[in-house]
Amino acid sequence: MFLTWRLHGSLPRKVDLLTTSGAATEGQRFFALDQAMGRAATGPTWLKDPRVARCIVDTLLTGAKQWQLYELFAWVVMSNHVHVLVQAHKPLREVTRAVKSTSARQANCILKRPGLPFWQDESYDHWVRNGDEFNRVVRYIESNPVHAGLVERVEQWPWSSASPGLQLGQVGDLPHGVNQI
Repeated sequence: MFLTWRLHGSLPRKVDLLTTSGAATEGQRFFALDQAMGRAATGPTWLKDPRVARCIVDTLLTGAKQWQLYELFAWVVMSNHVHVLVQAHKPLREVTRAVKSTSARQANCILKRPGLPFWQDESYDHWVRNGDEFNRVVRYIESNPVHAGLVERVEQWPWSSASPGLQLGQVGDLPHGVNQI
């Protein structure tokens, strides 16, 4: 399952005509919206704070390792949204509720804004149907920071499954030399 969560208030008011066109496929609309989100030109960008990004990554890793809600294959934390590729071991609503509510509480505590909305209520989800699509989704997730112009190579982004400093099972310490997104 390919999942995307966006920060509350981060959806651009004006979205390219492609996202509202009946002629566009769901995938084309998602891609156009995701490109706009990658630019982070509107709305909050709380995930730029390395403490917040770290708490999101820690929650994702904890959900896989300790809570055993899913098998986690790929992830990226951008400034205003998160992409993950998982194989859920629990109902999807349980997975998203656990990850979003835990990370929202922790992030809001860090940002000194307890009780306020953090994530958009809705999430984007897409069933991955075969191995080729799985590989495309992994590449899409891990190359998101490259397409947004934040880094030149996927392994340079510290908040991604492609980062050598953040691998499954390493919960806690920031990668060496990482101070901010």
